[in-house]
Amino acid sequence: MRISIDAMGGDYAPLEIVAGTLQAAEKLQGLEKLFLVGDETKIKAELAKHKGKVPACIEIVHCTEVVEMGDSPAVAIRRKKDSSIARAVELVKDGKADAIFSAGNTGAAVAAATLKLRTLEGVDRPAIATLLPTPKGPFILLDAGANPDSTPEMIQQYAVMGSIYSREILSVSNPSVGLLSIGEEAAKGNETTKKTFSLLEKTHLNFIGNVESRDLYGGRVSVAVCDGFVGNVVLKTSEAVASMISNWLKAMFRANPLRILGYLFSRGVFKEMRSHADPSSYGGAPLLGANGIVIIGHGSSNAFATFNAIRVASEAIDHDVNHLIEAELKSINSET
Repeated sequence: MRISIDAMGGDYAPLEIVAGTLQAAEKLQGLEKLFLVGDETKIKAELAKHKGKVPACIEIVHCTEVVEMGDSPAVAIRRKKDSSIARAVELVKDGKADAIFSAGNTGAAVAAATLKLRTLEGVDRPAIATLLPTPKGPFILLDAGANPDSTPEMIQQYAVMGSIYSREILSVSNPSVGLLSIGEEAAKGNETTKKTFSLLEKTHLNFIGNVESRDLYGGRVSVAVCDGFVGNVVLKTSEAVASMISNWLKAMFRANPLRILGYLFSRGVFKEMRSHADPSSYGGAPLLGANGIVIIGHGSSNAFATFNAIRVASEAIDHDVNHLIEAELKSINSET
């Protein structure tokens, strides 16, 4: 397995990206090559901070430009042809790598993957699949922002891709698929969701019908599908609520010495809660439907997140996720 890594993408690049790549090289099996793509001088400086010989599987691919978080994705990909994200994607396009990970500008990563790799057969546009926690394990939300305007046919494709990913990577034997809407009844929603409902109920997917936002975090669905506008609103709202609750708890526990003592007795519970909700443990969000394995990390990705992103990418390669998606879409299309 060969994975290209955007070493310059993210708030803590290249320090954390290099550290996570070294962890992956040490702990993961079957890695033939890990390409660190970026400023060679900076990457070598980070590698030198770690004791021991650099693993043979790590190779530096030098480039001179970086897509910044504030750059326009389309403009950056067109003008910064020697950027780390562009060069990393090109390694996949040229067949030198099987997957890519980037924690940099999400829009640029989506644009580069879509323009350079194209899409799988049967996929109109790739979708960002974000993993979100529930007491019963994570569910997949897609599209989480790649396509604000999605057709019913595209949302049906999201359902297929999410089901395959849930089954192969999350080990859910028969993933349940819910269509995010404003009510459980089939007649609820706008014209797009109504038509999508009709398409999904004709497939052999484990489609359980419409689900509301309140259903998402109860563990009712394995895969929740919607257009990218709604999905991104759900994602950003969820992150904001989680942050608010965390800040509230901190303030309340600090209110008086007795509560601080209570926290000291309970901190093991809170540590476990944080571990279940920590997005770093998922590594990143796969861009499903691109003609290559693409994992997009959060801008704040640390070494742990980088390690897990490489792990997830290697699992997607090992399970041949993209070929399974193409086969399933062909089967679904023959049914409808």
